[in-house]
Amino acid sequence: MIRLPLLGPDAWDRFPDPRGALTEPNGLLAFGGDLSPQRLLAAYTHGIFPWFGEGEPILWWSPDPRCVFRTEAVRINRSLRRQLAGRHWRLTVDHSFDAVIRACAAPRTNESGTWLVPAMIDAYVQLHRQGHAHSVEVWDGERLVGGIYGVAVGRLFCGESMFSAESGGSKLALAALARLLHDMDFPLIDAQVSNAHTLGLGAIEIPRVQFLQQVAELGQRAGLVGSWSVFTPRLIQPCASD
Repeated sequence: MIRLPLLGPDAWDRFPDPRGALTEPNGLLAFGGDLSPQRLLAAYTHGIFPWFGEGEPILWWSPDPRCVFRTEAVRINRSLRRQLAGRHWRLTVDHSFDAVIRACAAPRTNESGTWLVPAMIDAYVQLHRQGHAHSVEVWDGERLVGGIYGVAVGRLFCGESMFSAESGGSKLALAALARLLHDMDFPLIDAQVSNAHTLGLGAIEIPRVQFLQQVAELGQRAGLVGSWSVFTPRLIQPCASD
């Protein structure tokens, strides 16, 4: 029988040691608590994130291995550059966070339901309004065709989700975010759990113990709290050279 720690309504900064998470399902650590900004930020600074579906309790995870992007390694490759040739897309930061997260929550082909339940959306919108959650948007005229969002803690960026309404939209958003983060001295994007898509974009897997060491170091660095919209002019352009 699986026995999981139950997080109470108080002590929002106390989590079980992530190294004690279950191996099956991989990384399941605790349940309960809430999605307050304080608890979410505390979770990310301990290498923990929430992930649950409609009708389930709040579940907290810290899988092993951990999937990450090295920000200096994410590039617009030749294939994507050809795909984007001739498209007059533009990029923004923190221009339309609500629209990005809701697009990420929309049903996708060959998938049923979404893990981005309304309570999760509300929680991350609140984090965004407090200056902790950020998005990169890709536009074709006034139409949102791609985007990515996540949470910044110290100098670690915890990626949550991305979407494409047009082929290449999420890839461009990721590449633009990685370049911006690298310029701002954020070496890592946490991608949480690997899949064929993220690995194909250049993500790697590292042992949880190594990830937790990096979280402890990066989370203590001075962060950049507040709107990042002022960084929009620093974003790469779709067909700019590396």
